[in-house]
Amino acid sequence: MTEQVMELVQALGGAGQNEDVLRMLCANACRALNRRLKDGLTAEDCQGAFPLAAAWLAMDWLRCGQGLEGITALSAGDISVRREGGGDSGTLSQRAFELMAPYFRDEGFVFRGVRG
Repeated sequence: MTEQVMELVQALGGAGQNEDVLRMLCANACRALNRRLKDGLTAEDCQGAFPLAAAWLAMDWLRCGQGLEGITALSAGDISVRREGGGDSGTLSQRAFELMAPYFRDEGFVFRGVRG
């Protein structure tokens, strides 16, 4: 699965990155998603959503690690970089988790000490 995620990251704009770093990010993105899957589900059961979500996570981590979060425009002629407040940092991760929501365990709410 990691190789498939790496191919997606490269196709989505992560080409030219250090392959070892990219492989590590992709493997950890897969592990992060696997930990949240409903009992009995595997990555292959997620109808193609899993590799895309893992690729989005890896790309978001890569971008944040390079200090590129919030950059909305970059030009080469006369060098111009535009960074807007907050930018879209985290939106790929957020989209990844939204995409995988039907396959994740519900971990958002727990009743404790409530008599029924």
